[in-house]
Amino acid sequence: MTTIGANWAGTYEYGAERLLRPRSTEEVAAIVAGASRVRALGTRHSFNDLADSTGDLLSLVDLEAHPVIDAAASTVTVASGTRFAVLAAHLEAHGYALHNLGSLPHISIAGAVATGTHGSGVGNGNLSTAVAGLELVTGRGDVVHVSRADPRFDGMVVALGALGVVTRITLDIQPTFRMRQDIYLDLPWDAVLSTFDEIVSAAYSVSLFTDWTGDALKQVWLKSRLPDASSGVAALLLPDDFFGAHPAGDKVMSPAGDDIDNTTVQGGVPGPWSERLPHFRADVTPSNGDEIQTEYFVDRKDAVAAITAVRALADRIAPHLLVTELRTVAADTLWLSPAYQRESLAIHFTWRNEPAEVHALLPEIEAVLAPFDARPHWGKWFAMGADEIVPKYERAADFRALAEAFDPQGRFRNDYLERVLALPLR
Repeated sequence: MTTIGANWAGTYEYGAERLLRPRSTEEVAAIVAGASRVRALGTRHSFNDLADSTGDLLSLVDLEAHPVIDAAASTVTVASGTRFAVLAAHLEAHGYALHNLGSLPHISIAGAVATGTHGSGVGNGNLSTAVAGLELVTGRGDVVHVSRADPRFDGMVVALGALGVVTRITLDIQPTFRMRQDIYLDLPWDAVLSTFDEIVSAAYSVSLFTDWTGDALKQVWLKSRLPDASSGVAALLLPDDFFGAHPAGDKVMSPAGDDIDNTTVQGGVPGPWSERLPHFRADVTPSNGDEIQTEYFVDRKDAVAAITAVRALADRIAPHLLVTELRTVAADTLWLSPAYQRESLAIHFTWRNEPAEVHALLPEIEAVLAPFDARPHWGKWFAMGADEIVPKYERAADFRALAEAFDPQGRFRNDYLERVLALPLR
C-alpha cells in the first residue's frame, strides 16, 4: 500500500491505496467511472477521516484555477481545489471581494464549502453560503452543473463529498472593501456573560479567545469594515476600553502559541479585506501547526448558557488546550450546514496533540452541550455518531436520497459517512 501521508497538522494518517492528481474535470470523470472507491482530497485541513477512502484519493490542488469573473452576475468561478488565499488575491487585484474568509486562508474552497467552514460575524453566513453554482462529477462519472435555481441545490453545497467530486465552484462576489483589525486583551467573563450579543455585534467580524480559566478571556479580535473603500485612512474610532478589555499595545502572536509570529496585520492599520479577515498570513504555517481541532455549533440564543456549561469543565479542558475561539455565524438554508436555520455560536477548541486525552474529553463536552442540541463541525474531532447527529438535521433523509441518486454504486462512501450519517458502505 502506498503511503499517502498525513493531514496538514500531522494528526491524521490517510489510509487510501493511491493518491491521484487529475488536472481537469475530464480526468476526474474518467477516474471516477473506473473506480470502486474514491474520495476527493483538497488541502488536507480536515482532522478526521472525512476525506479518506479504502480506494483512491483524488487531490484537487492541481486543477487549473482559471478564475472567471462575471461582473454582470457578481460571481467568480474557480477550480475547487484552489486555496482561498489564491482566489482572494486574484479578486482583490480585480477590485472584488468575498463576503468573508476563514481564519486560515490556506484551505481549499471545495473543502471549506463541503464542511460548512466559516469565519465570524453575526451577519455573515458560513463560506458555503457564497456558493452560487457547482460543477461535479457524480458516481456514474457524469459531469453535472447545478445552480441556486435547482430545487436540490441547498442539499448539494455542504455535502461531505457524498454526492460527487466537485471540480469547479461559482461564488458570489462584491466590490472590494477595506478593513482594520484591532485586538483587545483581558475581556472580563462577567462582561461576556452579561453583554454577549453587544460584544459579538461590535464589528463586522468578532472572535473571542479563551483558555476557560481565570476571570477574563485572553483576547478579542475586532475586524471592522471601513466605510469608504477608496480612502487610505480609517474613518472609524475605537474606544480605549472595550467592555472592560484594554487595547493590545504590541502585535499579538498566534492565539494558539504566543511565540509563533504568523498573524495578519493588527493595530488598526487599514488594508484590503483579503489581508484582514483571516487571522493568519498565507505565507506561514497557521495556528500552532501541531494540534487537534474540535468545534460545536449551538443556537446563539443559548450562547451564554452553553458557554457557562463548558466553563464548568475548565479544570478538565485547560491542561490539554491551546486555545478556544468563540465566533458567530448567521443562519442559512443549506441542509447539512451546522448553522442550518439558526443563528449560531461556534465553540472551537484547538487542542494540544494529545489524542488519548482529547478523545476522553469529547464525550464530557458533548454531554454538557447536549441540552443545546450542539452540532459538530464535520471536519474536526467529535464523538457523536449517526444516532445523535442525524436527528439534528431535519433534511437528513432528503440528503440520503440525493446520495443514492448521485452515487448509486456507493463509490464515494467511506467509514466516516456510515458512522456519522448512516450512509451504508456497499
